[in-house]
Amino acid sequence: MSTVRVRNTEIGAGVPKICVPIVGVTKDEILEMAEKIQAVKPDVAEWRADWYEGIFNWKETEQCVRRLRAVLGEVPLLFTFRTSEEGGEKAMEEKAYVELNQNIARTRCVDLLDVELFTGDEYVLRMIDTAHEYGVKVIVSNHDFQKTPGRETIVSRLCKMQELGADIPKIAVMPQNKKDVLTLLAATEEMYSKHADRPIITMSMKSDGVISRLSGEVFGSALTFGAVGKTSAPGQIAVDKLRSVLEILHESL
Repeated sequence: MSTVRVRNTEIGAGVPKICVPIVGVTKDEILEMAEKIQAVKPDVAEWRADWYEGIFNWKETEQCVRRLRAVLGEVPLLFTFRTSEEGGEKAMEEKAYVELNQNIARTRCVDLLDVELFTGDEYVLRMIDTAHEYGVKVIVSNHDFQKTPGRETIVSRLCKMQELGADIPKIAVMPQNKKDVLTLLAATEEMYSKHADRPIITMSMKSDGVISRLSGEVFGSALTFGAVGKTSAPGQIAVDKLRSVLEILHESL
């Protein structure tokens, strides 16, 4: 299985990598949070740009991502505009979403780009092509905040992401009970052992799903999300606690 290298981080090798979200509303909040995150040295930082008040103004957004790059130094940066349809803070028309992601890739300030699977195959392929042209890796993602689909559906979606050319397929689901968490973990193991030729990211949300954020190395998920201050999704754990548990599990395997 191949790995994905972004700066000094190799995703898909060893202990699952920790990504910390930046969820500030103003530019000052974003940069202040980036400084705090840089200090704990995560494997990846994610700018959740759908929180940003200036996101619909390209000049403001470009200035912000360039400032972020300078603050984060060698910490890899993932750019994510999470649409309201998949649990994000704002809605964006499809063509504008594609243009935003392409423009961000062209700045060469980010290392990874999050692209939502259900934007549509043609749009996804267009964003992947642009990102790769500028040396940016792509996470193709799907987030279901209502339910946990069946195991076959989860595996099918991850396979579709891989077929479209995602560097890393990702799915996050909402459990209604503990059995749903087992469904997610079983789907992760099946994808990892039978279909994946590259790293994958999976998680079950809320308190029931916390185990999925900790057990990635057991079942096959290569990256997990931790928090420094404000969280971007239900169930995220503080980075220091998360790192300790991941290292304990790694030593036991």
